[in-house]
Amino acid sequence: MTRPDFRDASWRTSSYSAGNGGQCVEVAEIPGWVGIRDSKQHGRGPVLAVTPTAWAAFRHGVRDGEFD
Repeated sequence: MTRPDFRDASWRTSSYSAGNGGQCVEVAEIPGWVGIRDSKQHGRGPVLAVTPTAWAAFRHGVRDGEFD
């Protein structure tokens, strides 16, 4: 399996991040992958890469209160 390359991806701040500047998660999508990273790392930290199916399942779990 090749490692996904997020260098040229367009990152956006997750709508679930706190607005206080301290708890921001950024998300980017490339073909076949979704990348998640901590915005405090300013693009220098690790990227968690998951499939779009796994990302959708996580989002639904957050929405449904599965992790509360």
